[in-house]
Amino acid sequence: MAFNLKFPSWPRFASGRVSSFRIGMLALGFMAIYAVIAARLIIMGLAPEVQASRRALNTDTLAASRPDILDREGRVLATDVQASMLYAEPRKKIGDVDEAVELLTGVLPDLDPTELRDRLSSKKGFVRLKREISQQQQAEIHRLGIPHIGFMQENRRLYPAGAEAAHVLGHVNVDNQGTAGLEKWVDSGGLAELHQAGLTSGRSLEPVQLSLDLAVQHALRDELMAAKETYQAGSTSGVVLDVRTGEIVAMVSLPDYDPNKPGRSIDPTRLNRLTTGVYEMGSTFKALTVAMTLDAGKATLASQFDARAPLLYGKFTISDFHGQRRMLSLPEIFTYSSNIGAAKMALSVGIDGHRAFLKKMGLFDRLRTELPESAQPLLPKTWGEINTATVAFGHGVSVAPLQAVTATAALINGGLLIPPTFLKRSEADARAIATRVIKPETSDKMRYLFRLNVEQGTAKRAEVEGYYVGGKTGTSEKVVRGRYSREKLLTVFMGAFPCDEPRYLVLVMIDEPKNTGHSTAGLNAAPAAAQIIARIGPLLGVKPRLDLPPAERLLTVARRAVN
Repeated sequence: MAFNLKFPSWPRFASGRVSSFRIGMLALGFMAIYAVIAARLIIMGLAPEVQASRRALNTDTLAASRPDILDREGRVLATDVQASMLYAEPRKKIGDVDEAVELLTGVLPDLDPTELRDRLSSKKGFVRLKREISQQQQAEIHRLGIPHIGFMQENRRLYPAGAEAAHVLGHVNVDNQGTAGLEKWVDSGGLAELHQAGLTSGRSLEPVQLSLDLAVQHALRDELMAAKETYQAGSTSGVVLDVRTGEIVAMVSLPDYDPNKPGRSIDPTRLNRLTTGVYEMGSTFKALTVAMTLDAGKATLASQFDARAPLLYGKFTISDFHGQRRMLSLPEIFTYSSNIGAAKMALSVGIDGHRAFLKKMGLFDRLRTELPESAQPLLPKTWGEINTATVAFGHGVSVAPLQAVTATAALINGGLLIPPTFLKRSEADARAIATRVIKPETSDKMRYLFRLNVEQGTAKRAEVEGYYVGGKTGTSEKVVRGRYSREKLLTVFMGAFPCDEPRYLVLVMIDEPKNTGHSTAGLNAAPAAAQIIARIGPLLGVKPRLDLPPAERLLTVARRAVN
């Protein structure tokens, strides 16, 4: 028997449409499934780190990224590097805590077992166990298979030049937050707020470029270390300042520390003496006294002052270290460094005029720079005639050495007081913020006196062939238990070069030299400055010259320029 079965069939057009529809829906379904799976995998992969990061913000803040800090030539002074951090999530039940402690301390023997046990036994969602884990340690810990122990990448601050610029750069804490120096200034400029907002990840931050020159900084530090050893000093410090822009090209205070290991920064012997210390700057203040007297019209270069006898103020006597016991011309007061002559010059201006001049020079107020650390000057509570007499030669007022450098720069750069900076600055920008404090012709005379002092006066040992150095020495007795001590001295030299068209001012400060045969500034600070200038001159592009004119020629050139 044959069967003839007929099955109904869809029309061709309907069959094609349904097939296309089914295939399309199937494809969309697969796509949706894969999308969900992919999203879930991404969430699972990122969730631990995101959650850990959120917990870290509430407990152990992770180290955020910071901008690079560069010297004026683009050399890296501070940068971030990636490092692994070991963390745990105790709330998720790590398991046998004692076993975990034993295993982890086997790989990381420097971990404190008691502290580690306390952290792993806590109820916190996130705890940091150790920073800067090496790749080998990370691999060994991975092999241990301890649950809820993981690693995160965070930023660590690195200072490639080590201690070279420690007091300028400062340092950061364990969370990569600036706590001193320019690192702290960077945070005060808004970086801390960016950290809190979570906008500082990656390497998108613009670098901070300084006025510092690392090569000059190295030379200055090297020579100051040599001077510290040669003169058996407690400390040595120095600054190189561009007198036309106010840029600090180099600054060193020894002893210093390595910002990669900032623990030693709290040692009081390693403070930055140039901004956080205040000192009586000795006879370098005579340059200010002479400039004040000339600018006020109370004297000329031809004026003479009586230095035949000491000045008496009750039980106090003002005398000269190398007394000439005769009338001294103004240039002789400068080159012989006469205390009597300087006191009489200041008294000719008067107490009020003297105070007003020093205030105008920025010596009565705290110096403000990018460095957060700065000290308030120490001034007499009452200011009488004896105060004007002693301050005239650098006793009775204590200022930060960088303040004195800034004021002295104005005496030789044409008369402009320019706020110092650790950032790059053009001459045009410097002039826009400068304040005229003395007349240009007074500055011409001060350049002459600076040079004359190296040719004939107390600063002869600061001479550097071809660089036309000028400057002023200062030796002051330090106050010990309320009295000046003849055994504890501070010696200072302020040197400018080239003195006919000054570009750089160099400060050298030697604290408590023990080598008694070289105890005064002319015998230690001045020759140390000469060594520094000889090294940094070529680095700064200052070419030595032959057949340099005598100091007197500076006055002739200045008169021609005026006429």
